[in-house]
Amino acid sequence: MPDVMSSRLVGVGVGPGDPELVTVKGVNALRAAEVVVVPVMDTGERGRAEATVLHYVPEEKVLRVVFALNERTDRARREAAWDAAGERVTELLKRHASVAFATIGDPNVYSTFTYLAQTIVELVPGVVVETVPGITAMQDLAARSGAVLTEGTEPLTLVPVTAGSAVLKEALAGPGTVVAYKFGRQAAEVAEALRETGRIEDAVWGSALGLPEESVRPAAELDGEPLPYLSTLIAPPRRDSGRGGKL
Repeated sequence: MPDVMSSRLVGVGVGPGDPELVTVKGVNALRAAEVVVVPVMDTGERGRAEATVLHYVPEEKVLRVVFALNERTDRARREAAWDAAGERVTELLKRHASVAFATIGDPNVYSTFTYLAQTIVELVPGVVVETVPGITAMQDLAARSGAVLTEGTEPLTLVPVTAGSAVLKEALAGPGTVVAYKFGRQAAEVAEALRETGRIEDAVWGSALGLPEESVRPAAELDGEPLPYLSTLIAPPRRDSGRGGKL
C-alpha cells in the first residue's frame, strides 16, 4: 500500500470529444496512472471524457465516479456528490500511487476537476495535485469553422451563459472576440443578444465537436430552438482594417 502523503492526483484534459485531440502528454499521463477516474452523471450514461479515455486505456483501468455535473439549483445535492466523489478518490489514493482524472476540455477551464482537487487537498494533506492541459472547445470550434479567435491587440472574453444573458450582453458590447460556453438552453436569448449588439453576422456556434452528431453553423441561423447544453459560440469583432490592422 503506497504512502498516501506521496500519492499523486493528475487532472488530464482530454479535449472536447475528438480522440485525436488528446495531447501526447495527456495520453502518457492516462497510461502512466494506475487508475483513471471519469466523471459520470447519476443517470449513468457514458460521457465524452469516458468515451475519449477508452481510446487509450483498457476499460478495466477506468473507474466511473458519479458527479452532479449539470446541477445548478440544488446546492445540497451538488455538494453531496462532490463529497462522495472526493471520498471515493481518497480511497483510491490510499491504494494507488497515482490516480488520473479525465475531464473534457482543459482541467483549469470550468472543469469538474477543480472541485475534486479542492476536496482531495482537504481530505489528503500532502497529496501532489498536477494538471495536464487539454484543447478547449473554443479552439476546436475555431479550427472547424475558420473563425479567428484573436488578432493583434484584441482581447478574448470567455463567458459561461449559465451566469445569465446579462453577462453575455455586457461582454458583447465590449471589444474583441466573445466566446460563450454552455449556451444551448438559452439559445434564443443568445441570438437576441447577438442581434442587439450587431455581432450575429460573423458569429458561429458548434456542438458535439468531433463526434458523429457534430454541428457547426452560422449564428445567424439560430431560430430560438434549444440546442445541446454544451454548445459553444464564437462572436468575433468586426475587422475592417485589413491585414495586421489590429496590431
